[in-house]
Amino acid sequence: MSDMNDRMASDLDEETLTTVTQIFKAVSDATRVRILYLLSQKECSVSEIADILKLQQSTVSHQLSFLKQLHLVKARRSGKTIYYSEEDEHVMNLLAQTIDHALHNYKKSRE
Repeated sequence: MSDMNDRMASDLDEETLTTVTQIFKAVSDATRVRILYLLSQKECSVSEIADILKLQQSTVSHQLSFLKQLHLVKARRSGKTIYYSEEDEHVMNLLAQTIDHALHNYKKSRE
């Protein structure tokens, strides 16, 4: 956090701001969060993701393309099948912490 404390918001360049905005956009969509959460657990093909999450393969492919452009997921080919896994450990940690936070606060508010 010391780097962040030393840096003023006005010091952020446009490219950094655009990247940060795109990452938050990526994790602001429930389908993409579900896909990222699944890929944080294990490597999956498009059809596996679609089956597990009960989504259309075209929807999964579209969302994976968006996530891949941001380097949040990576692809690995094995024969004719492409497997996807998490790529950005920082964003995945943020996602896990946010999920934990939401679960904790939800349980607390229900008590």
